[in-house]
Amino acid sequence: MTSDYMDGNVLAGPMRDVFAIDITESVAVCAGCGRSGPMAEAHVYGGGPGLVARCPGCDNVLLRYAETPYGRWLDMRGLGVLRLAPATS
Repeated sequence: MTSDYMDGNVLAGPMRDVFAIDITESVAVCAGCGRSGPMAEAHVYGGGPGLVARCPGCDNVLLRYAETPYGRWLDMRGLGVLRLAPATS
């Protein structure tokens, strides 16, 4: 692994198209080590066909996101939980 990562804020644009909220403000719990913190703290790697967000504590893959001609792909199996802010009225 190299340290050529961006922070989790880079997910705001692409994920806004998938979620109706900004997930970077959400609390992510890593399924690998149990670390809990804002998704904005994730280490995000690009340069391939998509984005890979890794836990800053243990480097476990939290999520993968890619856009292809066949659709948008989101793999979140590395997240134990993604706690979203309460809905506003």
